[in-house]
Amino acid sequence: MTAGGLPNSWNSFRNMKDLRDYSLLPHNTFGINARCRRFLEIETDEEALRLPSLLTASDSPLLIIGGGSNLLLTKDFNGTVLRSAIRVIEAKAQADGSVLLRVGSGETWDDIVALCVDKGWYGAENLSLIPGDVGATAVQNIGAYGAEASHIIYNVEAVEISTGKLVTIAASDCGYGYRMSRFKQEWRGRFLITHVTFRLQTTFTPQLDYGNIRAVLQQRGIEKPTASELRQAIIDIRREKLPDPLVEGNAGSFFMNPVVSRERFEELSGKYPQMPYYPVVNEASGLCGYKIPAGWLIEQCGWKGRSLGHAGVHSRQALVLVNRGGATGADIVALCDAIRHDVKDKFGIDIVPEVNIV
Repeated sequence: MTAGGLPNSWNSFRNMKDLRDYSLLPHNTFGINARCRRFLEIETDEEALRLPSLLTASDSPLLIIGGGSNLLLTKDFNGTVLRSAIRVIEAKAQADGSVLLRVGSGETWDDIVALCVDKGWYGAENLSLIPGDVGATAVQNIGAYGAEASHIIYNVEAVEISTGKLVTIAASDCGYGYRMSRFKQEWRGRFLITHVTFRLQTTFTPQLDYGNIRAVLQQRGIEKPTASELRQAIIDIRREKLPDPLVEGNAGSFFMNPVVSRERFEELSGKYPQMPYYPVVNEASGLCGYKIPAGWLIEQCGWKGRSLGHAGVHSRQALVLVNRGGATGADIVALCDAIRHDVKDKFGIDIVPEVNIV
């Protein structure tokens, strides 16, 4: 982690969004109309560096959000919500043929993926159509179809909220794991991410062996896809099985896929030979477990398409919980708890929410 700063010449802050008793309805894809005591949206590096003077003890507790696509609000938040709206895109070619792409944390992630594919910068295409802001990719380590953000993150720039110190953190120091980072654990609430730099390649090496990517491409008569064709296939797959948050409020995959030991896997596969799985391999230690799709576990418990009050399980993807209309955060949590209970009772596996429940 390296420290630095910007010149002490501050811009005017009159355009900064600083609101009281603010509805968070536009900032969560579950469509929950919870309110916060104060909402502060940072638009520039200078504003981020001034956070110590912008915040006081009365702003506690502090909640940092992105696009709200991984957030479940269960009640009004009696504190300050902080969001980055920093928007910048800078690319720099490297001698080894890669490209370093520095992106403001307030940029929309899928717009960046589209840009990369258009420019011939590869590595992000399997992460197409994942909702949310760029800053969230570094916190959540988003992943899909065999790819994770940590595979392409080079470093993360952030401001330490308590001191206003600008830090640059190498990806190797972020503690990335499956849907995990130090920003979600011991660094939670400590930093506001301002920029994420990605290392992308100019040679396209498609990843096709996860999910039904190959099958969809074969249906289209495509044997060797371009990055654009791969991106479109993934977009179409996601749109087919995931609901539109504007129609049914949701946060995408609600649960993380559990990883079980070899012994537990052998026990389960003996009892459920049709159970899908993916070996989890650590580059240093080798095989370290088996990932079982949480959606399959939930479906086997009969929850797919069912509802509990105004909250429900999506009819095409059991991993997604939806707001049928008028659901509260508490309704979603009650459904979550009921599903977790049934999966634990049937399979002896505790599935953990991926969504940030506040």
